[in-house]
Amino acid sequence: MSEMTNVTRRTFLKGAGAVAGTALVAGGYNIVHPEGAVAEEAPVEVKYTYCDMCNHVPKCGIAASIKDGKVVRVEAREKYPADPICAKGISSLQELYDPHRITYPMVRTNAKGGGAPEWEPISWDDAYARIAHEFNRIKEESGPESVLFYCGDPKEPRGAMQRLATLFGSPTYGSESSTCAAATWICSQLVTGQLTMGSDPTDATASCLVWSLNPAWSQPYRFGDMMKHKERGCKFVVVDPRITPTVTGLADVHLQLRPGTDGALALGFIHVMLRDGLYDREFVEKWTHGFDELASYVQEFTPERVEEITWVPAAKLEEAVKIICENSPATLVSSSAGACHATNVGNFQRAVYSIIALTGDLDVAGGLSMGPGLPFDYSASTAAFRLENMYAEKGLQDIRYDKDDFPVWAHYFKMIQTAHLPELVADGKIRAGLLLGVNSMMWPQTPEYQKAIKDMEFTVAIDYYMRPWTHDLVDMLLPAAMCYERMAPPAVFGRKIFHRDPVVEPMGQCREDWQIILEIGCALGFEQECFGGSVEAALDDMYRGAGIDISLDLLRAHPEGYEVPGGVKGERKYVDGLLRKDGKPGFNTPTGKIEFVSEILKRYGFEGLPVFEEPVHSPVSTPDEAKDYSLVLNSGSRVPYYTHSKLRDLPWLNQFMPDPVIRLHPDDAEKRGIAEGDQVRVFNQFGEVVMNAEITNLVLPGVVDVFHGWHQADINLLTTRDFDPITGFPPFRSGLCEVERTGKGRIVA
Repeated sequence: MSEMTNVTRRTFLKGAGAVAGTALVAGGYNIVHPEGAVAEEAPVEVKYTYCDMCNHVPKCGIAASIKDGKVVRVEAREKYPADPICAKGISSLQELYDPHRITYPMVRTNAKGGGAPEWEPISWDDAYARIAHEFNRIKEESGPESVLFYCGDPKEPRGAMQRLATLFGSPTYGSESSTCAAATWICSQLVTGQLTMGSDPTDATASCLVWSLNPAWSQPYRFGDMMKHKERGCKFVVVDPRITPTVTGLADVHLQLRPGTDGALALGFIHVMLRDGLYDREFVEKWTHGFDELASYVQEFTPERVEEITWVPAAKLEEAVKIICENSPATLVSSSAGACHATNVGNFQRAVYSIIALTGDLDVAGGLSMGPGLPFDYSASTAAFRLENMYAEKGLQDIRYDKDDFPVWAHYFKMIQTAHLPELVADGKIRAGLLLGVNSMMWPQTPEYQKAIKDMEFTVAIDYYMRPWTHDLVDMLLPAAMCYERMAPPAVFGRKIFHRDPVVEPMGQCREDWQIILEIGCALGFEQECFGGSVEAALDDMYRGAGIDISLDLLRAHPEGYEVPGGVKGERKYVDGLLRKDGKPGFNTPTGKIEFVSEILKRYGFEGLPVFEEPVHSPVSTPDEAKDYSLVLNSGSRVPYYTHSKLRDLPWLNQFMPDPVIRLHPDDAEKRGIAEGDQVRVFNQFGEVVMNAEITNLVLPGVVDVFHGWHQADINLLTTRDFDPITGFPPFRSGLCEVERTGKGRIVA
């Protein structure tokens, strides 16, 4: 059991500068261990790691002072691309030394569904033996695809988990990207042929379109850079249904739209561009496909019509178009999820990418950058692990469960869309699961996914903590090491790579997630392919197989980071055939051009144009329903001190928002007799939760903004399972609800 640190609220606020919740920390912060926990005479050694308290991007640098095997101080790492650290990074110390951590493997001793779980310790060897027995039994009876291999948060072990799934012969590998960044990845590739979420402004950028992102809260290090570009004269257009700190800090024009109508707004943007000739005709004529069809379709999306649909004043739309088109080069910054949680995302995000394509500011200084990077992401790389050939050799694409339900998703990813997990379990197609960082609350209609986890014959969870709403439903729970205690994977910034070694020993019997996955692989019979369970050997193999002439020893020899030589440089690389594998000019799309009309979508029976459709539940599409549930439900926005459902019980952060909160406009609150801090019931025909009311003009009248991730007030109970057919994404941000006052006082967890 770890020691609880003795830090007062006042000390934390002073050290973190966290009163506003967004402050970055350039200085250091000490942690006070219980008396006797650290030998006072022990020397202090500074070691380096990176933080994972957000979503494993950007991996902000930490310099950790180690004394007697314990971290006693953290500060921002100097000469490192992502710094300084924020209040969440400082609070990683409280997470590391939290006495509620799981520190040894546990196995359930009573039947699932038979009341509260009863647990007893199990050795790692016995745990691995049982996992191997159950998985191999089910593989023999129903095929390897009957076992689900899943990565939630942390995301860092994705490469290792996918390697294990592929070795096992299962295409049933999934991740939390089923509801996160993958919709944006798909849409960017459908239009441009490249996976991108946009490009941040550089010194050459004249204007920036920020679509559904609030980095002031979710990525403060990034917001600081944007503010610097604002100060030098870069213009910003921000699209968001709320008035966020990003809006107040950056926006020259704020397009505050009704949630779920992004597609109409983007098409209206394009309408004005074409009407006024504010696009790059030469680029469009030579390098785009489907322009005439798009031009014809957007005729109906006049600014006046768009105002009716989106609630954005026509004059503001006109002004925004001029800012982006008359200040060139322009770039686009989109979010990993944001507005993507809508039933029209597969089309609306394509319209957003089409805006920047029409400017012609692709692969130019200050515009939307393009081109191949290093074969690594935040979790390592399937390419570096050479899984593509193995996946094909085993014929895994042909036995995927999601290839008919979500064919476009299956076209792009070697991971399944987990939207239909309840159906797959109910039909006996998935019978067991290895679930790392799984959270049953991440899906709409949470109870259906909880039932799916419970109904699998054998499930193993790997996590930091025991979370009853998920772990009460599994058979085994294994303890994972945290960022200070683990090695893999590297941090990558452009072509610069930073290796990480553990700075302290894992707490109790905790093991690094990569190690756990590799050791399970060995138990399943893949001793050689899983490197005998060695994380070092796995990393070295990954590096040496990446084709960029690096190794683990090389990276360790460069603690300041290693800049990989080479790379494809220059502007407009599409002209010289530097973006396509076949070396031909153009983009990585079927036509070799930017596709305003997607040939891949047409191949799978979808409309090629980015057509706009109302949300399944909205004041327009279901007016009768809106009579009973008159408020638009926008859920899922970030706050500065939490990451999704993580960190809610860390006292240093919980003090800023201890209870579930719903934000209402003053007009809506007055109509319902609701005052600031009142306890309210948020409900529709699908579910209900109780939260505290925050009255603010930061949201539009007729719209409520709900922070997600509260187990005692799971807002996803109110979200339907109406999935976007292209991406499989749920409509977290575009439903309907009603709010009524129930009383005063705090919510009891």
